[in-house]
Amino acid sequence: MDIVAHNREAWDRQVAQDNEWTRPVGPDVIERARHGDWSIVLIGHAPVPREWFPASLAGVDLLALASGGGQQAPVLAAAGATVTSFDNSPAQLARDAEVASREGLSIRLEQGDMADLSRFPDASFDLIFHPVSNLFVPDVRVVWRECFRVLRPGGLLLAGFLNPDLYIFDADALDNRGEFVVRHALPYSDLTHLTQEERDRLFGPGSTVEWSHTLSDQIGGQLEAGFLLSAFQEAPHHAGPTGRYLPGYFATRAIKPTH
Repeated sequence: MDIVAHNREAWDRQVAQDNEWTRPVGPDVIERARHGDWSIVLIGHAPVPREWFPASLAGVDLLALASGGGQQAPVLAAAGATVTSFDNSPAQLARDAEVASREGLSIRLEQGDMADLSRFPDASFDLIFHPVSNLFVPDVRVVWRECFRVLRPGGLLLAGFLNPDLYIFDADALDNRGEFVVRHALPYSDLTHLTQEERDRLFGPGSTVEWSHTLSDQIGGQLEAGFLLSAFQEAPHHAGPTGRYLPGYFATRAIKPTH
């Protein structure tokens, strides 16, 4: 399976199906952002603390990584950042383009695999905004290394990711009956833990392929790439019963050292 192509097509279908992360923000959100009143989400529905961002986004070269959908990138552009939106899904990028055209915003659109940022030179960006999306790549450490390379010294990486413990549960029992049945050992992969028939039945034909990624890969991988962690946040999963018992999301604020 060509994972990049498969998940690209799956997310294009999500746009057609009106997934909540594909709905563009309205003009009122952009207007407030132009005047400094803005917030965006990195994990679930919890706004990112404003102190995680520079005091001003004016002149900040920002990479919205795997963040298409007409939500975060346009808000950040309206707030003053020079935004490049990089996403695997052309349909998600079209959402960003839709808001940019409607609101007179300038957003550079780039389609590609989040694990391959080779089109960008070293030290191209001041900030990378990377919401929950690395579950769609098999090797997240490559993503962290690429992020480190394209950031300037002192640059920031704001990243969100799923709590891998969510993947231990049987999806059929959890989603359809609300039962917590432990089925899978970690690390988890849709390709090795489920048959094609199960994936089609549980998530629909052509659904995204996902990986759990260990905390060693998520947090340790950032440290291994050279980042210093300066802040950490968790939030409950916004859908399903797991939010009553354990955090569903983690977010990190990481800095590329200046020396």
